Amino acid sequence: MPPLTGHAVRPAPVPAVRPPNAPVPAVRPRSATRRVARALPLLAALWCALATAPAAGATEHPDGPAWTARPAASGTGQEEGRPYFYLEGLPGSVLEDRLSVINPGPEPVTVRLRGADAYNTADGGFAVRGARGSTGTGAWLRTASGEVTVPGRTRADVPVSFTVPEDALPGDHPGAIVAESGGRSVGVQVQLRVGGPTLAALTVEDVTLTGGTVHYTLVNRGNAVLVPRLSVSADGVFGALPRRATRALPLELLPGQRVRLTEPWGDAPALGSVTVRLRVTAAGGAHGEATASAAYVPWAPVTGGALLLLVAVAAGAYGLRRRRATRRGTPYDDGAVPAPDPEQYCDKRHLVKAGAES
Repeated sequence: MPPLTGHAVRPAPVPAVRPPNAPVPAVRPRSATRRVARALPLLAALWCALATAPAAGATEHPDGPAWTARPAASGTGQEEGRPYFYLEGLPGSVLEDRLSVINPGPEPVTVRLRGADAYNTADGGFAVRGARGSTGTGAWLRTASGEVTVPGRTRADVPVSFTVPEDALPGDHPGAIVAESGGRSVGVQVQLRVGGPTLAALTVEDVTLTGGTVHYTLVNRGNAVLVPRLSVSADGVFGALPRRATRALPLELLPGQRVRLTEPWGDAPALGSVTVRLRVTAAGGAHGEATASAAYVPWAPVTGGALLLLVAVAAGAYGLRRRRATRRGTPYDDGAVPAPDPEQYCDKRHLVKAGAES
């Protein structure tokens, strides 16, 4: 019988027995703060890559400065040019100049051009208004093209002309050239003076008082642009009221223009009548003056006093009636008629009968 062969049997490991009082080894967990600190450099690098990467479909060239429009340089070599157009001529003349449209950006810009009327403001600027038919400066303007496309980093000079009508009034005719593109509008001021005798004249009309407000109308009766100045004075029942200092109004009055204005007036008396005087002046000897009167009555106290007076009169009348009734020996009140005494009536009838029998 062959001998038995087999694998050596390895005895199972005997688990180590920990003494009862032996300390348990500490298991140190992985710190979350340490994981975040290790990930920060990677996150920062990813953020920089996303921020600097060009967006899909976007141009790689950043937008440049906005386009501008202004009068062309006068040929003196100064790139700044003029702040506004100034032209002067006689009725029937044609005045010519050039408008520069500058595009400092990398992409082409298409700009539309049109004429408009304008007026100077009190702060030294000017405001644009729509052209007033054929009588305003905006209607006299013509440009070589109503629309111009300016390539990037390029300037385009557009010829412009002003045809002054034969019947144009002498004096100032402010206007503007308006350039528009991409929802943006730029107004270039035009100061046009038509030669001839200049007349400065204005009137003050339709002055009324409503509470603490003065309403009035200014009319430019001449052919010059006026910057009016206003002074307010008033006379009351007891003499002159404090006078306002003369001040410039925040507007420019064009020839033929009519403007309705209001002026706050806090010097109205509590009771009495007052006459307010408005005096308006302007350069060139233009002046106008007008007055308005009003009566001021404190209706609340007056109404309360009238009611008290009525109550007092009614009470006095009632008391007088009672005193008159007392003097006549009528012991009744409120006008009541007393009933007849039956016994007195019967006695009188008995006496009459007795006399008849006798």
